[in-house]
Amino acid sequence: MFEGAYTALITPFRNNAIDYAAAERIIEMQIAGGIDGIVPVGTTGESPTVSFEEHKEYVGRIVKMVRGRVKVVAGTGSNSTKEAIYLSQAAQDDGVDGVLLVNPYYNKPPQRGLIAHFEAVAKSIKIPVILYNIPGRTGINFLPESVKELIERVPNIAAIKEASGDIAQMMRVIELCGDRLTLLSGDDNLLLPVLAIGGKGVVSVITNVLPADVKKVITLHNEGKIADARAAFYRLLPLCRAMFYETNPIPVKAAMEMLGYCSPEVRLPLEPLSAEYREKLKLALKEFGVSL
Repeated sequence: MFEGAYTALITPFRNNAIDYAAAERIIEMQIAGGIDGIVPVGTTGESPTVSFEEHKEYVGRIVKMVRGRVKVVAGTGSNSTKEAIYLSQAAQDDGVDGVLLVNPYYNKPPQRGLIAHFEAVAKSIKIPVILYNIPGRTGINFLPESVKELIERVPNIAAIKEASGDIAQMMRVIELCGDRLTLLSGDDNLLLPVLAIGGKGVVSVITNVLPADVKKVITLHNEGKIADARAAFYRLLPLCRAMFYETNPIPVKAAMEMLGYCSPEVRLPLEPLSAEYREKLKLALKEFGVSL
């Protein structure tokens, strides 16, 4: 169900409020670029500093902006199982196609706690769930054996966004789970290797800026045009790295501001991109061929 290029959508702010006019411009650009799905209020959407009220309103309005033209998968994870259930049920009520559940962060549960958490949240809703394994952000790694145990218990877990950076671990997920679970890259820099081992797509940061170019890599790979896919991927790679000059989503918001889509505003404790990296980012965009 969840294959292709999905955009980890930024949350555009202006004067510390969500800028819905900017969000609509971005959504229309994404759909015109051939994106397969939109993922609001994930890590790139600054979920830690978006209030519950903002979260619910933003997801509901994104669903209405999209109007069924592509899938919408709402980030609804939390380190509180109760909160994740609340957000997931609210997103389901708003009509999303699925939810994205990040590992519980900071409290560092054991593997049995991770399994119990995801099971409780997934069973509280009827729509599909994408797991989100990102140890670098959460301090805990959801192991392949635990993923297998979980999906055997819970039928509506459909995919995993893997951002461990460990290709061997991703291969083990595919080995254990087969076609029962779709594996998506959670890292633009690893898109081509993930496709090569059997992954089916990406939840991407750089697609905020260049949806069609990322989709092209996946399309070429799926058509068996491996050399062309490789060339397209390596052309993108320097710009993918540029999106992490500083903590995501600081650089991608700066890039979207340079392209005229929104303010570069982020919420504390994040800060806008430094002057040094703004110049490097501008150069990377120009070298790719983006008109500024």
